[in-house]
Amino acid sequence: MDCPSCASKIETAVGRVRGARDIRVNYGTQILAFRLDEAATPRTAVEEQVRRLGYGIAPVEAPRVVAGEPGTAGSEVRSPVRRPWWRGTKARLAAILAVLIAAGFAVSLAVPSLDHWAYLPATLLGLAFFGQKAAAATRAGSPFSIEMLMSIATVGAIAIGATSEAATVVFLFTKGELLEGVAASRARSGIEALGALVPRTALLVEGGTAREVPAASLKVGDLVLVRPGDRVSADGEVVEGASEVDESPVTGESVPVPKTEGGSVFAGSINASGTLQVRVTKPASDNTIARIIRLVDEAQEAKAPTARFIERFSAIYTPIAVVVAALVAVAPPLLLGADWDVWVYRGLALLLVACPCALVLSTPAAIASGLAVGTRRGLLVKGGGALETIGRVRTVAFDKTGTLTEGRPRVTDVLALTGSERTMLGFAATVESGSSHPLGRAILERAAADGIPLRPAKDFRAIPGKAVEAVVTGKRVSVGSPSYASEQAPLPVDAERAVAEWEGEGKTVVVVSVDGASTGLIAVRDEPRADAAAGIRALRDLGVRAVMLTGDNPRTGKAIASALGLDVQAGLLPEGKLREIGGLKAKAPVAMVGDGINDAPALAAASVGIAMGGGTDVALETADAALLNSRVVDVAALVGLSRATLANIHQNVAIALGLKAVFLVTTVVGITGLWPAVLADTGATVLVTLNALRLLGYRFQVATHG
Repeated sequence: MDCPSCASKIETAVGRVRGARDIRVNYGTQILAFRLDEAATPRTAVEEQVRRLGYGIAPVEAPRVVAGEPGTAGSEVRSPVRRPWWRGTKARLAAILAVLIAAGFAVSLAVPSLDHWAYLPATLLGLAFFGQKAAAATRAGSPFSIEMLMSIATVGAIAIGATSEAATVVFLFTKGELLEGVAASRARSGIEALGALVPRTALLVEGGTAREVPAASLKVGDLVLVRPGDRVSADGEVVEGASEVDESPVTGESVPVPKTEGGSVFAGSINASGTLQVRVTKPASDNTIARIIRLVDEAQEAKAPTARFIERFSAIYTPIAVVVAALVAVAPPLLLGADWDVWVYRGLALLLVACPCALVLSTPAAIASGLAVGTRRGLLVKGGGALETIGRVRTVAFDKTGTLTEGRPRVTDVLALTGSERTMLGFAATVESGSSHPLGRAILERAAADGIPLRPAKDFRAIPGKAVEAVVTGKRVSVGSPSYASEQAPLPVDAERAVAEWEGEGKTVVVVSVDGASTGLIAVRDEPRADAAAGIRALRDLGVRAVMLTGDNPRTGKAIASALGLDVQAGLLPEGKLREIGGLKAKAPVAMVGDGINDAPALAAASVGIAMGGGTDVALETADAALLNSRVVDVAALVGLSRATLANIHQNVAIALGLKAVFLVTTVVGITGLWPAVLADTGATVLVTLNALRLLGYRFQVATHG
């Protein structure tokens, strides 16, 4: 399926099969689910009904283990093998049409008298392809599909001799359908990539030894070993060991979280330092990553299929136009004895006036221009539906880490308790040079920026969740938490005051100690992006509310939100973010902006999902749009561009229908005939195209006040 309207066609078609009920079509996962009375109708009848619409269909295999010992059971699903997009039917059709149109252009230049015939092969090929689909959709209960509208437009253009227009319209429509299909395929691949976060194997501890087993075979109560650097293979509880675990893929927490006996860990998180033994608390089919995948699927299924604007309108416009033209042609002669030639001529002219070429182009032309403008600015939007929706949002929900902030902790404050700041920073950076912890990297970056050299050191060791230590120039230096430093020696009063103040601002504070005596404090925080405040202000100027949804702790979340001037909900797991999005969406259209895997369900559930360009592949593929330059202010730019595109669409529709309304009256009363009718149609097409091209000059300006 290339677009959400395909889902509604399939649902309508299957609904006409005797014995079929409870029909659900999930456009995101490409899955059709239904109940069928197979005593009344075989399953093959449903498959044949779908194939007649031009779609492929095959049974979905039940979840099963793809690697492991015989007889084991789990939730891992083998991904279906898909053909590359360039080998699909529409890709081949688009290529052939492009060649035929180029050949027709060459022939029309060489022999102008053959202009009509030069473009006819491309036009007829497109008409045959989409006409067949239109006929199948009509038989299946969807007579006024976009394919039917295209077919009527193409036939009308052929009738008036505008084969070059017809060929161009068919080619552009084919290209648009192809691009939508590519975007849909990439989105599905992104969802499937979530499963790669959980390792395929785990170290199962039995009888005091560890052996490698398939992760999908783990059962509740099993004991697994997680070494430093390993991904956690299952949701569980730590029963032995201490370490720090990077939970950012699941919770969005910006720094690793200390884990000791009794602490819970999530599947897919990364063990940073110490060795852990973990008791499995949830089966593979219900671990954190599996739940996120289900949430994404359910959120996408919950999105009602949105028919394209023109297709919805054509359900009324097209049949009325055809019926009116037929009545104009036959009613006066039959009822009033009027001249047949005159009224058939006027009916034919009216049918040409009603030819929906300009109407068909009105929305795609504006969308194409809007997408082109966005691409130039680094705003990647996956299709016209998303571009239209963005302009209607009234609330934008932001993730914190990596979205409103840079996703990389930086040193914000330094306080020397004894000696100089440079000396204290030099000691800290030397100790952290053997660590890969984000806080350590922040201290090393600050030392490098200040030109502070590292000193010779030895005997590096880590105390998980507490400190790192080393012997530097003969002195035992530690960089650790305030609580660990207090265990060695009481902190001075001014140091305790600074720790409380900085932690109140959402910063992580470490204490540098030399031979057990505290010598300085360093505060580290994941700081807001340089344009975050301007981006929130620009949204406010557009009348859009901004709110932060973060998995980070409430103290840090409130500190960042207060600095940027927006509301905040902190401490949220993926389910919590999904719940908050649902509440906001019930009031008005809402956009979700995020960058992490934990944001994927909320991105899918929102009216429109927007991913930061520097985020994870899963977030980028799940979202409807991406900010390739990772600028917060680009969210407001995207809203502004969408609103400009919507305005352009409305103008185009008004042009197309306005001209037709004028010429409808003049044709019926006999003021205009066939040639003015042709000019009305082609003129409207030209005006619609020029108006859409005007959108290419759109520029978004960010206010500098505040």
